[in-house]
Amino acid sequence: MRFILLGLFALFSVCLSAQSLPEFSLPLSETSAHIKFLAADELEGRMTGEHGNNVAARYIATQFQRAGVKPINETYYQPISFVKRIAPTSLALSLGNRAIASEEILLLTGSSAMMSAAIVYVGFGIVDSATGRDDYKGIDAKGKIVVARIGTSEEDSPRALFGSFKQKQDAAKAKGALALVELYRFSFPFARLKQFFGGGSLSLDDGKSATLGFPHLLVNDDDAQIRTLAQSNKKLTGSFQTDGYKEQKVFSNNVVGIIEGSDPKLKDEFLLLSAHYDHIGVKSTPNSTDSIYNGARDNAMGTTAILCAARAFSEAPTKRSVILLACTGEEVGLLGSEYYAENPLVPLNKTIFNLNIDGAGYNDTSIVTVIGLERTTAAQDLIDACKAFGLGAIQDPAPEQNLFDRSDNVSFARKGIPAPTFSPGFRAFDDAINQFYHQAADQADENFDFAYLNRFVKAFIHAARRIADNPKSPEWKSGDKYESVGKKLYGK
Repeated sequence: MRFILLGLFALFSVCLSAQSLPEFSLPLSETSAHIKFLAADELEGRMTGEHGNNVAARYIATQFQRAGVKPINETYYQPISFVKRIAPTSLALSLGNRAIASEEILLLTGSSAMMSAAIVYVGFGIVDSATGRDDYKGIDAKGKIVVARIGTSEEDSPRALFGSFKQKQDAAKAKGALALVELYRFSFPFARLKQFFGGGSLSLDDGKSATLGFPHLLVNDDDAQIRTLAQSNKKLTGSFQTDGYKEQKVFSNNVVGIIEGSDPKLKDEFLLLSAHYDHIGVKSTPNSTDSIYNGARDNAMGTTAILCAARAFSEAPTKRSVILLACTGEEVGLLGSEYYAENPLVPLNKTIFNLNIDGAGYNDTSIVTVIGLERTTAAQDLIDACKAFGLGAIQDPAPEQNLFDRSDNVSFARKGIPAPTFSPGFRAFDDAINQFYHQAADQADENFDFAYLNRFVKAFIHAARRIADNPKSPEWKSGDKYESVGKKLYGK
């Protein structure tokens, strides 16, 4: 009898385990098919507002419909209007007798211009009424080209360098200058800076045209020769010519669906699952014939997980309702998630948790890296869900990268919603990551681990199910910087 009871107990334990891991078939062919489509060359890198991005949105909406996910407001699309700044095609600058090569110039702002004027050097070019500082004191800048050192002081941190752009531009304009030239000397390569800032940009359309008229330039001055020239007592003349930035409106969509929960009470609460489906498009790269940035790891992986979650929760709904949000515009400034957070289709105070999914790639396929793992009370659910599929779960191994604030989750965290990011396994930002991160090599090809993708997606779905079925809503851990705004959002 004792052995029979032990056998029955073992069988009962197995049944309990099976119940905790709902039957859901996710063949390797399904995850592989999704990512191969989304990261195909034909989608041209899914750049926000461009053709491939629209094709991806249509594919996601169609998959939602096929899975039985309900649209919100009769459509799966949340349309967003953007303003696109188109980079200049011509730049010519001379300072004194020195002509600056176009590859050493980055125009930050400025419409079409042609000028020749005297040059004045103004140190850092800072004017601060709060401290009484005025680097223009005793200098007549009216009608002249102002040359300044980059940054605000001897400090050369990125915050000091880039955070002062508008302040210095406003000061130069107020002093009557025709243009502002900042001399760039910093450890971050100027060529990479141009890659990030020189290709135009997108912003949310707020109905107001951006002020592009005042020319503000960065000039590479690695050897400090230009600064030495500008600081000299010689009377110098400079000239500047450009066709400047232009603006046009472009449109893209967040893709949103909802699956109603099964519990009569808990279904009025919502788990938000998000992933961005855009990438960085087509870019010409020196010494390379491949110009399509396919974005398989970043973030066709995450979009694949959202599509598979759509089928999983449609077939077996969770107690809470689930919102599926495929965001556009992440790569151009988290703009799609920002727009949804400001224009939610379900009240934010009914949205109890955001499990975002994003990543730069993987270098350890035995784990999932959860950015913000220990910041919410959902940590154990996330750890247990990964463990169910033989994967470890670790917290952010690269805090210096500030990854929590670099993906769509932060748009919701700022509103108070607990919001970690479920990322492919990595233990460091090393060569294995940088080989593919924002590179044309990031493709769903022979270098991609499709078996890991399948396990990763299963773990994500199971983590979402555990959180959506947990009777207790997740919260920020005590002392987290978003704890107070979270309490305000939920009236606690």
